[in-house]
Amino acid sequence: MGLHRRGGTKMGLGLVVICVCALYVTSAFEIPLEVEQLPTITDQSPSSLIAFPFDESFSVTCEAKGNPAPEFRWTKNGQEFDPFQDPRLVKEENSGTFVIPNNGNLTEYQGTYRCYASNKLGTAISSEIEFIVPYVPKFPKETIEPLKVDEGQAFVLKCDPPKGIPPLQIYWMTINLQRIEQDERVSMGLNGDLYFAHAEEKDSRRDYCCFASFPRIRTIVQKTAMSVNVQTNKAKSGLFPDAANAIRERRPSLLTPPGVKSEIVQVKGEDLNLECIAEGFPTPQVEWFKIGHELPEKASVENHGKLLVVSRAEQEDSGKYMCKAKNALGEAVHYFTVIVEEPPEWVFEPQSQLSMVGSDVILKCSASGTPQPIVTWRVNGELIGASPLPNRRVISDTIVLHNAKESDSAVYQCEASNKHGSLLVNANIMIMNLPPMILTNEGEDYSAVEGKGLLMHCNVFSSPPSTITWSRDDSFESVQGPRFYIHDNGSLEIYETDKDDAGQYTCLAKNIEGSSAIEARLSVKDPTRIVVGPEEQEILIGTSAQLSCLPKYDESFSDDFELLWEKDDMEIGLNYTENPRYLVEEGVLHIINVSHKDQGLYRCVARTPLDQETASAWLTVLDVPDAPESLVLSEHKGRSVKLKWIPGDEHNRTTTEFIIQFEESQWEPGKWKELLRVPGNLHSTLLKLHGHVDYRFRVAGVNAVGRGAYSEPTERYKTPSAAPDKNPETIKIEGHLPHEMDINWEPLLPIEHNGPGLEYKVSYRRQDIEEDWHEHTVKRHSFVVKNTPTFVPYEIKIQAKNNQGWGPEPKIVTGYSGEDFPSAAPDDVGVEVMNGSLVKVSWAPVHKDKLHGHLGGYRINWWRLRSLVDSKKQHGEKHTVTVPGEHTHATVPGSSPSPIPEQNPIFRVTDVQRHSVSLAWAPPLEPNGILTGYLLEYQLINDTEEAGPLQTIDISNPDTTKWLLRDLEAVSKYKFYLRSCTTMGCGPIVSEECTTTLEASKSASPSPSSTTKSPATKPTRSIIGLASIHGGISTQGWFIGLMCAIALLTLIVLVACFVNRNRGGKYSVKEKEDLHPDVESQGMNDDTFCEYSDNDEKPLKGSQRSMCGDMKAGDSGDSLVDYGDEEAQFNEDGSFIGEYTGRKEKRASAEVKSTAQSPA
Repeated sequence: MGLHRRGGTKMGLGLVVICVCALYVTSAFEIPLEVEQLPTITDQSPSSLIAFPFDESFSVTCEAKGNPAPEFRWTKNGQEFDPFQDPRLVKEENSGTFVIPNNGNLTEYQGTYRCYASNKLGTAISSEIEFIVPYVPKFPKETIEPLKVDEGQAFVLKCDPPKGIPPLQIYWMTINLQRIEQDERVSMGLNGDLYFAHAEEKDSRRDYCCFASFPRIRTIVQKTAMSVNVQTNKAKSGLFPDAANAIRERRPSLLTPPGVKSEIVQVKGEDLNLECIAEGFPTPQVEWFKIGHELPEKASVENHGKLLVVSRAEQEDSGKYMCKAKNALGEAVHYFTVIVEEPPEWVFEPQSQLSMVGSDVILKCSASGTPQPIVTWRVNGELIGASPLPNRRVISDTIVLHNAKESDSAVYQCEASNKHGSLLVNANIMIMNLPPMILTNEGEDYSAVEGKGLLMHCNVFSSPPSTITWSRDDSFESVQGPRFYIHDNGSLEIYETDKDDAGQYTCLAKNIEGSSAIEARLSVKDPTRIVVGPEEQEILIGTSAQLSCLPKYDESFSDDFELLWEKDDMEIGLNYTENPRYLVEEGVLHIINVSHKDQGLYRCVARTPLDQETASAWLTVLDVPDAPESLVLSEHKGRSVKLKWIPGDEHNRTTTEFIIQFEESQWEPGKWKELLRVPGNLHSTLLKLHGHVDYRFRVAGVNAVGRGAYSEPTERYKTPSAAPDKNPETIKIEGHLPHEMDINWEPLLPIEHNGPGLEYKVSYRRQDIEEDWHEHTVKRHSFVVKNTPTFVPYEIKIQAKNNQGWGPEPKIVTGYSGEDFPSAAPDDVGVEVMNGSLVKVSWAPVHKDKLHGHLGGYRINWWRLRSLVDSKKQHGEKHTVTVPGEHTHATVPGSSPSPIPEQNPIFRVTDVQRHSVSLAWAPPLEPNGILTGYLLEYQLINDTEEAGPLQTIDISNPDTTKWLLRDLEAVSKYKFYLRSCTTMGCGPIVSEECTTTLEASKSASPSPSSTTKSPATKPTRSIIGLASIHGGISTQGWFIGLMCAIALLTLIVLVACFVNRNRGGKYSVKEKEDLHPDVESQGMNDDTFCEYSDNDEKPLKGSQRSMCGDMKAGDSGDSLVDYGDEEAQFNEDGSFIGEYTGRKEKRASAEVKSTAQSPA
């Protein structure tokens, strides 16, 4: 109700008229069943209904609609027929259809039926329905006399098939169902008769049978067998000897059709068949012509030239045709006049109409055909003349209703017919005035995809037609713009919708009788897109493929969205049980164990209820080529044969080559070997073969993926024996003894023998003198020449031979007889030290006259004599290296066990001041090369065990053995690190710690010189001095004084011993050892608070300091005097100025540089 009121308001405002359907007459319309209307036939049986005996029942159909619902009645053969009066018929309620059961008695129902559907407004009728009850066709029982004909005489066997339901098919066969052979002489006509142009002896038989087949009723019937007896001329040869085996020639004449001309009436659309069958001897040939025209393109000649067929005949196929049968003696002709007629066809078919009261109605009906169809008008099933109206006139093929009233509503029938058929049409003429009736439901919800089109429906029925407008969101103005279009049926189409189009829409329908309106709602969704689609792939067979598909769609479709995969336009079933090789995970299609059938076009389909998006990619499956097929050997020419094959499928990679293998049955049966390879574009090749071999071959293709399977092998092919094609190769000439020459060669392979009885002829002669060839024939592949001069050149050749003859002329090779030892050694041997680990050895080559053979190379022997530190010579292990060829120099490893220097044996602090520290050290005992300097590093440490930044000093003078560090912090603990360096790198670290003093101190008195332990013994760390002055008792004055006194007394005792030594003269070795204790046992300067470390690589953390004034002496009994080859010397200040001069049992002694000033 509200909608109607809103519609009335809008009408008052005068909306723009968007669509005007029709002002007065509406044709081809659909009236809703809610409105009173005439009956309309909706379904009926075909014009011919055949009662086939194998069907259970036969439905005679008639269905109609109308308001009120129509009632049905039938006529049979023009008489009233009531199916409800026959209890054997099955009827349906509210339907005109009835069913005839197949109870065996159907003949009484045979006839022509018509259905009438009526209500109070009028009557509609159906086309005529012919119910045909076929009978079983049969040939009549008859006795056919045998046919006797003379040889050469024409004759015809009649079939005369019974009538039945077409199509009819005729066959001529024997009693054993063997077809009678037909050709240009013997053929069957369109009427089923069998024609013989002239009789031959072989035509005699007693079982000519004609079979007629009716496939629609599944029936085949047979005519009584006919007998033909051909009497040959041989029977008359006794009376007329010259007539034996002779047939009288005669000119052609036509067996069918009779006469010279005939007229053929052909229905349009059916095949035109023209037939000419002639008799005569020799057998006539038939030709076809269309007089005045070329034969139609669609025409064809069949039945050995005797039948002209023009398929689907049209009017232009009308005209005169001629057939001509001719042989060497003459010709016969027949003329056909072809007339093509056609059943009725509508030129103007009357249409149902809806018209306003008071309007004029024009109804036209015309048809064409040959002959011209007769048009008959009926109203409500009755002839139009039986119910005249004052306002209705019939003019030729047109009916005019003037100033029509509602009572003029009726069903008009127009029927056009000729001898070839009839047409019937019902035209409903409705005269009424009706306000708009909107058939579309109120409140429909429409959804559209952004960017896509949409139809919103407003189906209206009214008379006269209504004006339809659309508006939106309480607006009284009609929607306008190029994207909006209202169709004649009232539907609103929106092109390329966007988000702003969403909202509520109103459809208003209005005519002179009233108005009506409905509302609808539109929502606009995001379009479905595929963000990441599948990509073209080439995948190797047997591997797995992945095709990605990542869609994006409107969130409101989360429950209705589906993602599908198709292959070659067929959906892929993702049921794991049925298709376990396909799996989809997170939009990715996994194809497991790819096979050839997986190749194709894959499409990802992202689908919502409103739209869908697709993305496609081609998956190419790669594989090795299939095995070649159909291998054929041809062109057999003794020891060559041509091999042909058909390549297998390449599987998307071009075949680059074919491998041809062979297998022979004598030497290695069952073992296939490669014979040759040919390019992939060749499919045949000529094979060059060895003699006396039983071959078979097979072929395989190769592409970028790999080699494919081999084909099935060919049949065997055995080549004849022949002389060898080649001589032995790889001839090797050696001399194991001075007066012998060994000749060896690679024997021919068994397949290369080319026949039995293989032998080798060995020929040799000296190259440096003139002499004849020496020849020997052997079966093995080696030969020894004895009593040869030492190392002289020979010419050698080896030729193969078998029972068929000699191989080709062999090539001459040069070799030498046996060798002897060289009689001289290399001269001018020199040695050059490259570095600490390599030595270059050079020499002058030995003259070739003294080599007595091929120069194999030189051998270098070397061993270690002594250490440069230890003067005593010691032989080490001998080493050997062989230098091949004619080289005159080589490098050998040196004697250094390590590429970097050893650790410094001594590193100590010699003086400590407030802001400086003096350091001294001794060079490494084993520098392992030439020293290039030292790397000195130091850093500040404290009681918290934390270290300061590391400072580095690069000392480039290798002779430096002491260093003064300045600008140090007072009363601070430092750690020092020292390493010796060569060009190969720096050696291991030795470290030392000390603490700078609070005030500057006097120079410390020198320590007596001392010796170190053997390098084999790890030096003992010496700790002399007091505890750290950074805290505790060590900071008290009395304690410091006490410690200084003790140190002073120790120094006095040491000085006294030193003076006593200088005064003493000769003394025992024991006394010497007592006066020269290890440097590790000697006390240091009393003013020095330091420690010695032999191998610390990290800063010391809280080292424990000794409270004692000195340390116990070491146990070493070695003396510097015992090791030195020269006297050790000291400067006036007591510093060491000597050098390391030797070793004693791998132990070294050293002097430590120190101050020598005595206390006052």
